[in-house]
Amino acid sequence: MAASVGQGCLRWLPGVAWRSRHPHCEDVALRHFLQSLRKPPLRTFSTNARKVHTAPARALSLLRPLPILVAAGGGYAGYRQYEKHRERELEKLGLDVPPRLAGHWEVALYKSVPTRLLSRAWGRLNQVELPHWLRRPVYSLYIWTFGVNMKEAAVEDLRHYRNLSELFRRKLKPQARPVCGLHSVISPSDGKVLSFGQVQNSEVEQVKGVTYSLESFLGPRTAAEDLPFPPAAPHSSFRSQLVTREGNELYHCVIYLAPGDYHCFHSPTDWTVSHRRHFPGSLMSVNPGMARWIKELFCHNERVVLTGDWKHGFFSLTAVGATNVGSIRIYFDRDLHTNSPRYSQGSYNDFSFVTHANKEGIPMRKGEHLGEFNLGSTIVLIFEAPKDFNFRLQAGQKIRFGEALGSL
Repeated sequence: MAASVGQGCLRWLPGVAWRSRHPHCEDVALRHFLQSLRKPPLRTFSTNARKVHTAPARALSLLRPLPILVAAGGGYAGYRQYEKHRERELEKLGLDVPPRLAGHWEVALYKSVPTRLLSRAWGRLNQVELPHWLRRPVYSLYIWTFGVNMKEAAVEDLRHYRNLSELFRRKLKPQARPVCGLHSVISPSDGKVLSFGQVQNSEVEQVKGVTYSLESFLGPRTAAEDLPFPPAAPHSSFRSQLVTREGNELYHCVIYLAPGDYHCFHSPTDWTVSHRRHFPGSLMSVNPGMARWIKELFCHNERVVLTGDWKHGFFSLTAVGATNVGSIRIYFDRDLHTNSPRYSQGSYNDFSFVTHANKEGIPMRKGEHLGEFNLGSTIVLIFEAPKDFNFRLQAGQKIRFGEALGSL
């Protein structure tokens, strides 16, 4: 009886006058309609093996997580952009803004992104040879986007570069980067100076207010005799283990290479490279904003540490990888293969350039070609020098390869 009343109500529901005379029928119809939304009917069809029940397409669409993920991700990205805008406004007013560091869950979430796989795919895409008619418009877009100065390039004709990778690794005219001969340490690359100064308490400044562990960055000492580390004193700090001469201090300098910068890096001084340590790791972005947000960012990322000595003691140059920069090349090291699937994260691989035939290592002259990145990344110098060593820099300044970093 109730079902027939409900059906009758549904038939006569459009009639306004009828609804006013039978309000209870409208309630019954509305209740049936709401129940149909809460419990969508299952569709059943038979096969030779078993019956299969499926939900209607409307119910399945409600379960799709993509709109939720897009909304959550967009909201979080918008919040981060608002925070960055607020920090920039406060900095314009001359106020010192303490960095807001990422939490463990934020770092873990970022590291879960397959940046190594994406970087390998990007590297292969960059090596695809473009037809002549497509090179100029594609390269012009890249040059306009990142502000590349092609007048400094050894070859200015864009059609000369077969793929994007060759454009990234373009050579410069000999007179474009004169090497300063008056100062003992020069900039190994073009870029932006993020931080510099003395290493304090075995902590290195990543950017202002954010540090990372010196031992985590360079890796633990080993017992190999050919490593350029002095004998460790009992209970000594890692910093003191690197300082080989009494009265010396340990210094550092961090240079960030943007995508539009010259991508090769050179020897910053006259020194001898005796050892290479390769850390397979993540490939997170290393732009200044990320460096202010993620503590020990450089320790998370893949990097190649070259260590040796110069006239004042210990010297090291580290090339840090980044997103889409899985390829780090050292010209004299043919055994180095970065962003390779065969390496496991969290490990490191040592290689010594000191052999029975070559007991000194690889001598490098100031300004000599040392290696290259794809797209852009970071160079970190950590070296020993006397206490009167002075940097000739300002944090945040743009610098070019060959210009002075500091001297005695």
